[in-house]
Amino acid sequence: MSEVILKGIKKIYDNKVTAVHDVNLTIKDKEFIVLVGPSGCGKSTTLRMVAGLESISDGELYIDGKLMNDIVPKDRDIAMVFQNYALYPHMTVRDNMAFALKLKRTPKAEIENKVNEVAKILGITQYLTRKPKALSGGQRQRVAIGRAMVRNPKVFLMDEPLSNLDAKLRNEMRAEIIKLRKRIDTTFMYVTHDQTEAMTLADRIVIMKDGYVNQIGTPQDLFNKPVNLFVAGFIGMPVMNFFKGSKLLLEDGKYYAEIRGAKFLLSDFQQKALKSKNQQPASIVAGVRPQHISVGSGKLSAKVEVSEMMGTEYNIHAVSGEDNVVMVIPTIGLGADVSMGKTIQFDVAPELIQLFDEQTGNNLIWYDEASANANAPVCAEYD
Repeated sequence: MSEVILKGIKKIYDNKVTAVHDVNLTIKDKEFIVLVGPSGCGKSTTLRMVAGLESISDGELYIDGKLMNDIVPKDRDIAMVFQNYALYPHMTVRDNMAFALKLKRTPKAEIENKVNEVAKILGITQYLTRKPKALSGGQRQRVAIGRAMVRNPKVFLMDEPLSNLDAKLRNEMRAEIIKLRKRIDTTFMYVTHDQTEAMTLADRIVIMKDGYVNQIGTPQDLFNKPVNLFVAGFIGMPVMNFFKGSKLLLEDGKYYAEIRGAKFLLSDFQQKALKSKNQQPASIVAGVRPQHISVGSGKLSAKVEVSEMMGTEYNIHAVSGEDNVVMVIPTIGLGADVSMGKTIQFDVAPELIQLFDEQTGNNLIWYDEASANANAPVCAEYD
């Protein structure tokens, strides 16, 4: 069983800078976990601590039930794929893939079988006699993945493996990794700054900011139930709209969200959740996904600044008072003129409005103090 457990993992450098704060995470056997966040958030450092390439300042790391803090990388039974491929330029593809097995004194026949089998799976058999400089970026990345695969590790670690590829190759390789995961059926820990990669690859996503874990959940949970402004703004494309200066009202025992003077009666679920927390009226930031806006009639108005026709939908960039608003509107059935300069009416379904505390940035519905990192800084802004 290839379970990975991080208990209170920290990384503090010699200059007293803390890069990773108190990470607690259990990665189940054969689970695909993606660590995602902006540059400098601590995701790669966390991965490197699991790999043994960075020492652990505090906390405990277990792989397959064994404490790994002081175990050298080669004895952890993991394989890592790097951003820059890290191939030996003087070796052929075959020799690159076979190198780790040769160090383990694996029999030649077994090495040959494993290399040929993996090369066939990755579609690089015809490149086995070439050197890395004769390959494209996508082919080099396949070789780097193949070199890890032949070792049959308990855990696959991938550190931004697609970031050096162009958009087309990145999409192709993302699909290849999904297929690969099904073939080798082992535990994956994958780092990226690209939320599209995270959403399409992961069983669960770990969102990090400034060395802290902000939320762990399935892609759907993070999209629908963000715990704070940072998570809400990081996950989803185009990014969530934030209406500052909004209010949570309580009138005759019912909660309303007020956005730019328009009142929306919240759903039964929202009512129940807010009452269970004894939530008082408050100044809030109201969050609405671009896909959750309808155009043609409604309580709110905006002036269209840019209207992008994307075939099946319009991407509309508009201004409503002091707020910039992005809308993704299907072209079918659109009964409004959304051309540049037009003033349009729009509406949102109350049950799809996210409610964030103006001071803390926490989601009034989904933030759970019991599971939150109490030491994490306030996320009152998305950056």
